[in-house]
Amino acid sequence: MLKLYDREASGNCYKARLLLSFLNMPYERVPVAMQDGKNVVDSGYLQLNPRGQVPTLVDGDTTLWGSTAILCYLAARYDETFSWLPRDPARLGEVMQWLELAQNEILSGLFRARAIVKFGLPGDLEAARQIGARALEVLESRLASESWLAGNGPTIADVACFPYVALAYEGMVEVSPYAGVQQWIARIKSLDRFVGMPGI
Repeated sequence: MLKLYDREASGNCYKARLLLSFLNMPYERVPVAMQDGKNVVDSGYLQLNPRGQVPTLVDGDTTLWGSTAILCYLAARYDETFSWLPRDPARLGEVMQWLELAQNEILSGLFRARAIVKFGLPGDLEAARQIGARALEVLESRLASESWLAGNGPTIADVACFPYVALAYEGMVEVSPYAGVQQWIARIKSLDRFVGMPGI
């Protein structure tokens, strides 16, 4: 059985749990605690994930760390419809460009603002909020006229971008000016086998 090392309040871990639910995949959850803003891990965990971060996925002989790698692996390995990670080069490229947004502006903006406000991590809150607002503007440029980030249905692009957008309020970033983004959040929540996390 798949084994996921994660933390309930982590949006990055939630990405993996959300896709696993959409794929209807059973798995074992192994909680990783946090203390003083750092993951509490031992040398055994560092052998699985030398970064000492979460999430980490173990699937037989395959061990992967980082939410983006895990999303790509799960979709490529277990989605027989190829809808979550399209094989068509153009659509695949579209998915990847939104993964870029998730790992850049969403991370340095919405993720960072939430970490500062909710968990007391150090950082420049105003700068993070400005970057987060820019991420929402980029999302709105697509979602004002389209239902999904890449193509005509949900993909791992939507899964990757969703958590910290839905949790933006916890970092004091306002989503209400972005009607397309708000509708997209509701659309994801209405999908079959959607699961939430604290705050969502």
